Amino acid sequence: MKLNWKKSAIVAGISTIVLTMAAAVVFSQNPPQRPDGPPPGPRGFGHGPHGPGGFGGPGEFGPLAGLNLTDAQKEQIKKIHESFDESTKALREQMRTLHEQQRSADPMSGTFDEAAFRSAAEARAGIQVEMEVQHARMMSQVANVLTAEQRAQLAERHQHMKQMGPPKPPPPPGEPELWD
Repeated sequence: MKLNWKKSAIVAGISTIVLTMAAAVVFSQNPPQRPDGPPPGPRGFGHGPHGPGGFGGPGEFGPLAGLNLTDAQKEQIKKIHESFDESTKALREQMRTLHEQQRSADPMSGTFDEAAFRSAAEARAGIQVEMEVQHARMMSQVANVLTAEQRAQLAERHQHMKQMGPPKPPPPPGEPELWD
């Protein structure tokens, strides 16, 4: 079977999404409080890596938590994230529009337009590739704000996450959890 670049791009995009989701789950867990860190804040609606107070608020930004960022680093990282959000706003809107169009094109209606469906899927894949490139550029900019020691700490965490692997899926509804 011959793979073309479009299929490879789609597979790469899906793989990246899965890895990003796994990383989000890992980093969303409440780590034990460090003795030299701030007291834990409330969790729930309106609280998290971006709030209250945004990136420079009571909690540091996700994977960078615990790196003892200076106020200047926090401000630089906040500006980088804001710039990323602004530069990818049009891409996110395009992706949202394409998803809405796909939802309205019901393949079970009996009138399936394969060419239109394929075209929309390819457009989404292209947008996903551009989003990944933009995200990698943003992460590179953030890394340039960090000290060598902070980058080493982050690399160590990343290696630990890779060793842990993806999180285990939840059991089907009504079945007991077998891996606790």
